[in-house]
Amino acid sequence: WGTFATWITSTENRLYIGWFGCLMIPTLLTAASCYIIAFIAAPPVDIDGIREPVAGSLLYGNNIISGAVIPSSNAIGIHFYPIWEAASVEEWLYNGGPYQLIVFHFLIGVACWMGREWELSYRLGMRPWIFVAFSAPVAAASAVFLVYPIGQGSFSDGMPLGISGTFNFMIVFQAEHNILMHPFHMAGVAGVFGGSLFSAMHGSLVTSSLIRETSEVESVNYGYKFGQEEETYNIVAAHGYFGRLIFQYASFNNSRALHFFLAAWPVVGIWLTALGVSTMAFNLNGFNFNQSVVD
Repeated sequence: WGTFATWITSTENRLYIGWFGCLMIPTLLTAASCYIIAFIAAPPVDIDGIREPVAGSLLYGNNIISGAVIPSSNAIGIHFYPIWEAASVEEWLYNGGPYQLIVFHFLIGVACWMGREWELSYRLGMRPWIFVAFSAPVAAASAVFLVYPIGQGSFSDGMPLGISGTFNFMIVFQAEHNILMHPFHMAGVAGVFGGSLFSAMHGSLVTSSLIRETSEVESVNYGYKFGQEEETYNIVAAHGYFGRLIFQYASFNNSRALHFFLAAWPVVGIWLTALGVSTMAFNLNGFNFNQSVVD
């Protein structure tokens, strides 16, 4: 056992496993395997519980865009529906059992991925906030796959596992909850668009203020050697440029504060969006001004 524990927690492995990995690897492999098989070959699913099956797999006429793993039946509601609860595998497939299998294993798997990020940071003596950043997409996935179906009373209201299904989920969500008028969704938009803007600004500023180490006929990338101690770009020049482009105090003069901001802005935005979806799950919806309209 001691040898096994040492191997599991060793940072010398090419891929770190860790105790969280012991649960992460089988759950994610299970979710991925079932997803691939279901996306290709699952029979139609009675998503609305009205004996009107909806086809989502490639073998039943869909393509990569229209295909999806269809959520479990409204007749099942939020009951746990593993294979052994069904009278037959055919019944399980008809009622959308694969959706629950995939979603539950996936959520456990990504939660363990998050835990594994913390665990590897801990083993290496790093600060622990990589896993905090990843908690934002974990919260968002949990909101649409678990919290929202629970709030609405049925996993048939969960997000389908496909491209067009995602778009349909978004359109229906807007129709029923007015999500675009929810302040937390607005915060998420600011987080994603702002994060894209800040990432592009940071990348272009750094790339434009690199310290020349190469000739005109070489790639500028050869001017950096992995692990070098010298700064590879001139942060003072970048600060001077951006401070004059806008104004002095709009430009960070501290690299650590800058990179914290680059991480925190989108993470907080996605946290808030996940929180918004989780409140709309219980029908605390976006603003409407119907009562303000004068007849």
